[in-house]
Amino acid sequence: MQQTPLADTRPLARTGTLLGLAALGIVFGDIGTSPLYTLKTVLDLTGAHPEPAAILGALSLILWTLIIVTSVKYVAIAMSIDNDGEGGILALMSLLGLKRHRRPVIVAFGLFGAALIYGDGAITPAISVLSAIEGLNIALPGLRAYVLPAAVVILVALFLVQPLGTSRIGRAFGPVMLLWFVAIGLLGVWGIAQHPAVLLALNPLYGLRYLATHGYASFLVLGGVFLCVTGAEALYADMGHFGPRPIRTAWYLVVFPSLLLNYAGQTAIVLAGAPTGDNIFFRLCPPALLLPLVLLATLATIIASQSIITGAFSMTRQAIQLGWLPRLRIKQTSETGYGQIYVGTVNWMLMLVTVGLTLGFGKSDNLAAAYGIAVSLTMLMTSVLLFMAMREIWGWNVWASAALAGALLCVDVAFFSANVVKVAEGGYVPLLLAAFIYSIMWIWHRGTAAVAAAVSQRLTPVPEFLAELEAHHIPRVPGTAVFITRTTQDIPPVMRWHVQMNRALHATVFVLTISPQSVPWVRDDAHLSITPLAPGFWRATARLGFMERPDVPRLLQQARSLGCRLELEDVTYYVGHESIVAAQDRRGLPAWLRELYAVMSRNALHVGDFLRLPCEQVVEIGRQVGI
Repeated sequence: MQQTPLADTRPLARTGTLLGLAALGIVFGDIGTSPLYTLKTVLDLTGAHPEPAAILGALSLILWTLIIVTSVKYVAIAMSIDNDGEGGILALMSLLGLKRHRRPVIVAFGLFGAALIYGDGAITPAISVLSAIEGLNIALPGLRAYVLPAAVVILVALFLVQPLGTSRIGRAFGPVMLLWFVAIGLLGVWGIAQHPAVLLALNPLYGLRYLATHGYASFLVLGGVFLCVTGAEALYADMGHFGPRPIRTAWYLVVFPSLLLNYAGQTAIVLAGAPTGDNIFFRLCPPALLLPLVLLATLATIIASQSIITGAFSMTRQAIQLGWLPRLRIKQTSETGYGQIYVGTVNWMLMLVTVGLTLGFGKSDNLAAAYGIAVSLTMLMTSVLLFMAMREIWGWNVWASAALAGALLCVDVAFFSANVVKVAEGGYVPLLLAAFIYSIMWIWHRGTAAVAAAVSQRLTPVPEFLAELEAHHIPRVPGTAVFITRTTQDIPPVMRWHVQMNRALHATVFVLTISPQSVPWVRDDAHLSITPLAPGFWRATARLGFMERPDVPRLLQQARSLGCRLELEDVTYYVGHESIVAAQDRRGLPAWLRELYAVMSRNALHVGDFLRLPCEQVVEIGRQVGI
């Protein structure tokens, strides 16, 4: 099986410059559109008429949050720790909780962090698109009543086009986002020119002094400040698309300077007397260019939303491959780009939640209250995993690891604590969504493990099975039978039941077990391990990384090239279909868990479709399994 990297742009972008440009469109959409709402939210939390010291203090906090959380934690540290080139909390969890050691607590930790990202995926499109369209309130006040309906129409259209794929549109993402960053940087310079004293906020003492002198109000402000880095987790999660160097180059040369300039420019015009009652970002723009800026902002937020949705699709596939989610139908929307996929169930779920949030909260200011808590908790969990990685991957001693990771944890705890206050104001939405996703993961994994344990108790050793075939004079018919099984030894139940019911067995038998690995990719020469059991009888294990797509017919071609004399033109695939029932020994799963797992199992994608088996060559054998 050919190993295909997860980057839609890798085959197209062969130089660092092109990769960096592509990274602008895929990686930085979320964090790049945060100036639309962050400073406005922060200043609202500082009070009705904040004094200059408070305004400079808020800007200082934003600038140093970008430096500490994004530049240091993610770009410098996290992106130096990868799982065979892949990043993100799920890949980090696989590296530390599965690949190196079996740690159930770390696995649960990482999975809940991944589930939280779905909450972020529902809110990001809503707050981003709303904040962009709200620029019409300044440009064309008469259209104020149409802002919310327009945002809903754009969001619905965004989700409706997902089944078509975004390969063509994706090529324009990088240039559009480059134009966006250049535009917001230039606007920032124009704002700074009106009040150059704003650059004093580069001194971190302004932020620390504000925190020390404003008590509980400054604590609440941290929840707004955190919005400037809500897309930082994407830098790490998308590392497998491009590698660390293009992302770091794009961050330091384009994104980071543009964000610093724009935040400083917004703050400068506030210090110069600009009103803060509406969107400060659009106050930076000269009136003649306001409508083009609204259009560009809308395009940028659509790109940011698209990146979040695509990330949710990719993370779903990873979780399915690792055995933590039921099989779902995954549509490949591009023949060349492995990352170009569509997962209908996830798409429609996100659409319902996103549109519901947009209608329910109505304004980006209101949505800001619900935004951030999911990402802040994910970042906190990532810091814990980074501490373990410093010890186990880098080999640092406990004191050095604790010093660095502890400093990052202090920042994460402060932001998470400030965001917890938002729970009653809407922060419960992403938490409930994450709890729902995590519950599905936990139930599916528990049920699948119970089924595997129950099936393994009824295995027949190979010599005994072959002796039975000879003793009962079981005829061998022409053709190749491929038995797909969870078991890794002996004769799988599906094969034994086939012989019992049909009183015959094919002349060529190939028993195949799909074994998901805790690494993203497996080398071509390591995909298959084959053991001959008897003449014309082989058992094989296919090891697939959690970013790879199962394709059994291609695996059979590889097996043939390795010496298995398979008749590929006459293959019948046998798969088992389990009907879940209660275990007779009363030591099975609780009834509620078993019933929920049974419902999920019945509605999961058929194993034949998941493994890309030709439907006209598949035979399904039903069986009852007590768990």
